[in-house]
Amino acid sequence: MGPLFEVNFDGIVGPTHNFAGLSLGNVASLANESAPSSPASAALQGLDKMRAVANLGVRQAVLPPHARPSLSTLHRLGFGGKPEQVLADVAAREPRLLRLSSSASAMWAANAATVAPATDTTDGRLHIVPANLRHMFHRAIEADTTRDVLRAIFRDETRFSVHEPLPGGTQFADEGAANHTRLAVSSGRVAHLFAWGRSAFEAAQGEPQKYPARQTKEASAALARLLHLAPEQTVFAQQNGRGIDTGAFHTDVVAVGNESFFMVHELAFHDVAAVVADLRAHLGDELVIVQASERELPVDDAVHAYPFNSQVVTVKRDPLEMVIVAPLESRENDAARRFLERVVAEDNPVRRVEYLDVRQSMKNGGGPACLRQRIPLSAADLDKLGARVLFDDALEQDLRAWVRKHYRDRLEPRDLADPSLWRECLSALDELTRVLELGAVYEFQR
Repeated sequence: MGPLFEVNFDGIVGPTHNFAGLSLGNVASLANESAPSSPASAALQGLDKMRAVANLGVRQAVLPPHARPSLSTLHRLGFGGKPEQVLADVAAREPRLLRLSSSASAMWAANAATVAPATDTTDGRLHIVPANLRHMFHRAIEADTTRDVLRAIFRDETRFSVHEPLPGGTQFADEGAANHTRLAVSSGRVAHLFAWGRSAFEAAQGEPQKYPARQTKEASAALARLLHLAPEQTVFAQQNGRGIDTGAFHTDVVAVGNESFFMVHELAFHDVAAVVADLRAHLGDELVIVQASERELPVDDAVHAYPFNSQVVTVKRDPLEMVIVAPLESRENDAARRFLERVVAEDNPVRRVEYLDVRQSMKNGGGPACLRQRIPLSAADLDKLGARVLFDDALEQDLRAWVRKHYRDRLEPRDLADPSLWRECLSALDELTRVLELGAVYEFQR
């Protein structure tokens, strides 16, 4: 099958990027509610991040935004008539529904799906399960479009299997790769770490008291089955309730792994010592674990500065070298910066930290890791992708020109009711599907 290359599929920030404060438990999202946003700046910051990661030698790709406001959602909620009438009615009668149906949250591609590469699966195919995101309404409406986009890209069914999202209600709430980490060592052994915050059908100690636990234990177990993973490849771990209540709504806010390196806060899991022991039992001594204590890095600082919501990427193989791609907020927060400096100073594969400006995303509660879905692919897999999504100089230029053509520099909450914004979004996405050679992946194109 050949070696695997990590490809980071970044979500392109959408034309309706706004701060609506929709995500209970996401501290930054709540704190910036109703502030004006800049969709153009946000999208260009995302492209800047893609370029910076690509310059490190890491393969990069893109996922398109979703059509927003979602008029089909509003139609299903009883708002009828022409688009102008629908938007005017919902803005006057149910303004929160307008914010919910206008969210550009699909930009956080870490929530798009959970993935297992062909080297790990029992049938030798890459498996992808789009996340149902059932716990939050504005995210639950993403699942069908995400599935259709992924099927357009990974269309060769002899190599790839893009599943349906998990069925049911919140009993099988699935938050995607934000609660999943794949670790691997040179011997070929792998461990897929699935994190969950609550059990749907049985009582679990240590659940949060202030903010909701989104991922269920039952969803994580179902994902492992659908991904065709052998039981000896999986580790299931309960998130720490106190961590969730502080704002670590996803595990990737307080833990991140890459190959044989795992960086974790002591409040990431209900029993972090047991998780570490389980991972070592699976992967042996080659696994390097760096743990931050609450004393060294208070979880409140971890949540506000997002040092764990960084990308850890491999830049060299022999000897193994990694780079942490962190948000500027991690450099500006003393505790977070000192922790990352300790990581670089210790005996592990991480050689340096690159700090990037993704403030528009950070203000809505998403750091560098939130913006990408990492998918390990072989060279043969790369040749079989069914769209023009691999990031290179030509695509970068096309995307920057597309953003400058279609995006607003400033967006305020009242602008979501403007029918021209909806038309601008559809025009932009219709053009983008041609740029990316995706075909008709949106409802409005069919």
